[in-house]
Amino acid sequence: MCLVMCFVFVLSTYAQDKDKTVLLKSVLLKIEKDNKVTFNFIEDEIAIFMIIPPSTDISLKQKLLYITEKTKLKFQFISENYIAVINNKKLDKPLCGFLKDEITNQVIELANIKILGTNYTTTSDENGYFELQSISPNDIEITHVNYQKSLHKPIDLYKTNCLTLFLKQLTNELEEVVTQTYLTKGISKKNDGTIEIKPKRFGLLPGLTEPDVFETLKQIPGISTTDETISNISVRGGTHDQNLFLWNGIRLFQTGHFFGLISALNPNLAQTIKITKNGSSPFYGESVSSVIDISTHSTKIEKSTGSFGLNMINADGYAKFKTSKTSNLEISARRSHTDLTNSPTYKSYYNRIFQNTAVINLNNNELIDYNNDVRFYFYDFTAQFKQKINSKIDLSFDAISISNLLDLNESKIENAVLVSKSSCLEHKTLGANVALKINWNKKNQTEINGYGSYYKITSENESITNNQIFNQENSILDTGFRIKNSYQINTKLKFNSGYQFNEIGIKNFDQINSPVFLRRIKDVLRIHALVGEIQYDSANEKLKTAFGIRQNYVEQLNEFIFEPRFQFNYSVSDSLFIEVLAEKKSQFTSQIVDLQQDFLGIEKRRWILSNNTTIPIMKSNQVSVGFTFKKNNWLLTLDNFYKSVTGITSMSQGFQNQLEFEKINGDYTVIGSEFLIQKQIKQFTTWLSYAYSKNNYNFESYSTPIFANNFEINHTIGMAIIYDYKKLKFALGSRWFTGKPNTTPSSNSLVFPTPENPQIEYNTPNSSNLDDYFQTNLSGSYGFNVTKKATLNFGLSVQNILDNKSSINQNYRINQNTNSIEQVNTYSLERTFNSFIRYNF
Repeated sequence: MCLVMCFVFVLSTYAQDKDKTVLLKSVLLKIEKDNKVTFNFIEDEIAIFMIIPPSTDISLKQKLLYITEKTKLKFQFISENYIAVINNKKLDKPLCGFLKDEITNQVIELANIKILGTNYTTTSDENGYFELQSISPNDIEITHVNYQKSLHKPIDLYKTNCLTLFLKQLTNELEEVVTQTYLTKGISKKNDGTIEIKPKRFGLLPGLTEPDVFETLKQIPGISTTDETISNISVRGGTHDQNLFLWNGIRLFQTGHFFGLISALNPNLAQTIKITKNGSSPFYGESVSSVIDISTHSTKIEKSTGSFGLNMINADGYAKFKTSKTSNLEISARRSHTDLTNSPTYKSYYNRIFQNTAVINLNNNELIDYNNDVRFYFYDFTAQFKQKINSKIDLSFDAISISNLLDLNESKIENAVLVSKSSCLEHKTLGANVALKINWNKKNQTEINGYGSYYKITSENESITNNQIFNQENSILDTGFRIKNSYQINTKLKFNSGYQFNEIGIKNFDQINSPVFLRRIKDVLRIHALVGEIQYDSANEKLKTAFGIRQNYVEQLNEFIFEPRFQFNYSVSDSLFIEVLAEKKSQFTSQIVDLQQDFLGIEKRRWILSNNTTIPIMKSNQVSVGFTFKKNNWLLTLDNFYKSVTGITSMSQGFQNQLEFEKINGDYTVIGSEFLIQKQIKQFTTWLSYAYSKNNYNFESYSTPIFANNFEINHTIGMAIIYDYKKLKFALGSRWFTGKPNTTPSSNSLVFPTPENPQIEYNTPNSSNLDDYFQTNLSGSYGFNVTKKATLNFGLSVQNILDNKSSINQNYRINQNTNSIEQVNTYSLERTFNSFIRYNF
């Protein structure tokens, strides 16, 4: 109690003293009068100083020492009564500074710098630099349209070198955040229930050297992946294909490089990623789980910038050109060097992905005299052009290309003759979008865009044990257009309406030369949607709510589907928020697995369309209630949810047990909770998250209809400590979760319904679990200025520091040579180092 009273007393005394500061010139004149001396000084050199006058009871020498301590000015006695005031020559310059963004560290130009109480103003230049040609003791005010106002004392800028001042970004009142820092800098939680990620403002997360878009998702409570890949992301118990991924309005059917270990999108683009787990806008269709909407569009024409970087897997480059006062051109490219170098990172990734596939295990893991020559690489490319036609109309073009290519050459000596076979796998995406945005007036705005997305996976598997060649192809063409109009009825109400049309065509092709087999299937669906949404914001800004509807019509199936959406956020106080979200959604595309050996056994899934008979339309219902509390740099969030999805097929769930070849339809239901507690202490952020879920299938036509979902993770705990100060960043974190459901054989021996047809007899589906998963990751980075405009950053990451060997998948198969059961385990990524260097200019 005494400590608290002393603290309050010190603060009170400080506040009182602060009010007693006076101009240094007045202090000197008072000393002249009291001590019968004369000071010789230059007005401009002392004009900025305001200090608390020294006590009148101390000597002249003590008074001068006090002033020197406060101002760094020196005093020289010319005679007994004549004193010269001497300024530090290194400080004999205009007051100056550099302005930078607190989060992104980018320079801020066109900020207004004003000396209060005067008419003097200036602006920061393209390097964020400013200097004051007028001298005054008054406070200096810095303002910018995109940043919070800041006040500074002139003495703050009275330094040998020009000081760098960091400004905080303004938050759009219509998109107010609940919390600005969620897990790390650059991730925020919005009051419509969404989570927003801005990689350019990104801090650091454990195990990541750079802000990988989809890797970041795995840190968010309720989002998981049982096999460590970002091509198998599960949001609240759903499968990866049940998520809608959009890049600048283009739907992405391929999200990963290296078959899921790396994001398919360049992490260094100036992107904004919006994640919606529930309560999504009615303008989003075609998903029964989450929405991940990625945009690289900027509201203004920006100056030219660029960067290039290198890590132990790939090299990339990015450039934005200000082609005119009203246009920007932006391009990015990335390519792996895995076909040229054989880094330790590549070896770790290679061993993780190609376990139990045709690339490594050619014949039931037996020792054989085959030689393998594997060539693998990936690349991605994006291009964007933005043109401001006039003050009301913006036009933009976007294009994206993603590719993965694997070549496998196998050879052996047979009867003194070299036998060689080649297999290949190619994964490709092409997409384009054109968008027109028209601001009719302050109240009315229209957006029109047309897009096309093409995805294709092909493989050719030449068997080295015989002359069989197996060719496969799965491709999608998704085209359409969208119209959205927003009308601000008044300060409280906004009405959004629109129409959407898209046509999805999917082709599947399989061909075997011996025995001869050919299958070619092509399906097309055309979907129309009418959309309406009303948004309400209360006058006191405590209540924000939205209600929308989406009415779908599927031409080929003659099916109408009504989808209501609801968002409710209420601010009980400045610290406590309540959130209620609900939605009903549908989906017409899904991924299935025909055979585990499809596409070389690496990417086994293929896209198909609903036919409303054997492949139903998936439909989901979800409701959640959440609470957020933030105060004194503490953050607590709690979300409780219920989710049900109907119309799933067993082929889409990746079964590797008695249901692997079954074709039955059913549903699943999930209930769960997601909790996060976070504390910021100066430059440190530390957090602990926990997620619980209970996820069950219901296949009514199966003998045991209700059992655990393949993607059920009952308990997940994540934790991290992050240090972020200026150019230095450090992150250490761990992740633990219970093992996923597994099905074991009921006996170690095969059963023989017929002598030629041995089978494995299993226990009840998913009646056991794999061992728990645990991993600890570390990241660190540092940057420094090379020039006024250029910075150099470098960093290191270690995934799985403790080198834990966790089983992430387990299945059983028949060894045809011995007629016995084999257990096949897939293990987690081993300890993996990565490093990067990046030059920004």
